Amino acid sequence: MLKTFDLVLIGVMTATAAVTYTIKHRAELKLEEVHRLEAEIKLEKDTIDLLKADWALQSQPNRLERLVRAYNDELKLQPTESTALVHAKELPMLKSEVPVPDVTEAKASAKGATEASAKSATVASAKGAPDTAKGAQATAKAQPIPMPAPRGEAEDADQIETGSVEE
Repeated sequence: MLKTFDLVLIGVMTATAAVTYTIKHRAELKLEEVHRLEAEIKLEKDTIDLLKADWALQSQPNRLERLVRAYNDELKLQPTESTALVHAKELPMLKSEVPVPDVTEAKASAKGATEASAKSATVASAKGAPDTAKGAQATAKAQPIPMPAPRGEAEDADQIETGSVEE
C-alpha cells in the first residue's frame, strides 16, 4: 500500500510542478509585454516632447514676423479687428436647433415656385436663357439661414457660457 501512496504523491507533485511552471511562464510573458508597452509609452512621450519643441521653434514670433514680411505680397494678411471676434452665444444655431418649416407652407410655396419656374422656363426658352429655370428651382428649395443673437451691451465680456454641442 505504501507504493501506491508514493505513486499518487509523485503524480500530485508532478502536476503541481507543471502548473507552477505554466504560471511562471505566463507571468514572464506578461512581464515582457509590460516592458514592451513601457518602451512604447516612453517613445510616444519622447515624440510628444520633440513635437512640442518643434512647435515652439516654428511658432516663434520673430520667425512668423519674418515669414509675414517675406510672403506679404502673396498672402495679403491683415491684422484681426476686435469687431471680428464673437462670443459663443453669437454663433449660428446647430442643425438640430433650426426650426422645421411647416409642411403645408413648404408644399404651397414649392408648388407656387414650381409653377413660376415653369412659366419662367417657357419664357426663358423662348428667349434662349435656360439657366433661369434652374435658378428659380434653387430659390424654391432654399432653407432659411439662422442668424446669431445680437450682442447685448450689458453683457460681461469676460464670461462666456458654454454648453454641450450635440446634434
